[in-house]
Amino acid sequence: MDIEVPKENWSGAVRTVTIGATSGEGGTRSRAVMVGGEKSMPFLHFEADFSHPPVVALEILDKYPSDWSPLLQDYWRDVAKEPGTWAKAAEEAGADLLQLSISLEGENDDPNTPGAAVAAAKAVLEASGLPLIVLGPGQIDMDSELLVPVSDAAKGERIGLGICEEKNYRTIVASALANDHLVTARAPMDVNLSKQLNILISDMGLPLDRVLMDPTVGALGYGIEYGYSAMERLRLAALQGDSMTQVPMIVGVGYETWKTKESKIGDDVPETWGDWLERSINWETLTAITLISAGADVVVLRHPESLKRVKSAIEDLVEVPA
Repeated sequence: MDIEVPKENWSGAVRTVTIGATSGEGGTRSRAVMVGGEKSMPFLHFEADFSHPPVVALEILDKYPSDWSPLLQDYWRDVAKEPGTWAKAAEEAGADLLQLSISLEGENDDPNTPGAAVAAAKAVLEASGLPLIVLGPGQIDMDSELLVPVSDAAKGERIGLGICEEKNYRTIVASALANDHLVTARAPMDVNLSKQLNILISDMGLPLDRVLMDPTVGALGYGIEYGYSAMERLRLAALQGDSMTQVPMIVGVGYETWKTKESKIGDDVPETWGDWLERSINWETLTAITLISAGADVVVLRHPESLKRVKSAIEDLVEVPA
């Protein structure tokens, strides 16, 4: 007996966002990355044609990651001492795009400077042809001080600028408008707050096809259920026709998972936890795949082995069943 699979008829769709600009588009990237365009919940091939698969970014810093897990430091080693070299290695590892995180302090623990931030961004852009997202250190004044000159220096490259929050969005959005960039809009695990921030950004004149929505997430075992629920509700609202939520989502998986005890600590833990490295990679991989299933369009990771496994999972999920 044939079974008819029930299908939803959604009235809305997620906008398509392009990250990066090639030479023909006024930039220097070897390729651009397109995300979004969904017309159904994730991977429901029987409801709508699939649009753009989720993409995977690797995070790099503007200086050596002295506060990262020893496992990450052991993998990247001297490569991580120079952002351009690190960017090239991340591209060779298979990343679809890069996220450069600008530090609050420089190499000598002095406050970071606009000149140093610009130098790091230029080094990455010159070393790799991948699309780029640049995040500030997460403090309002310093974000503005460091990101605006980076935005100016990367004019035409269509990079992503963040962290764009309610308290600092005006400066970052204005800079994105002036230099033809995108913004990553972050709100704390709340559908209404994410929507409100998108409204504020849109009211400044930045088209929502130049916005990536960061709903904030938790790692596996650390609030992932709440983050998953918020993302799922944002995607449902978009498909139901809410224009202000019809924006692709980006999630910082690496940042969240590698600060957990399970990933950061290898000594004095229960033997049943197993091998430290394998456990840590699994933590990052499973968190990423879970959030992709909730609707994430861009996941930002830190370990290349996690990237390899997540990309393999995406290929399996995207494949249309025979």
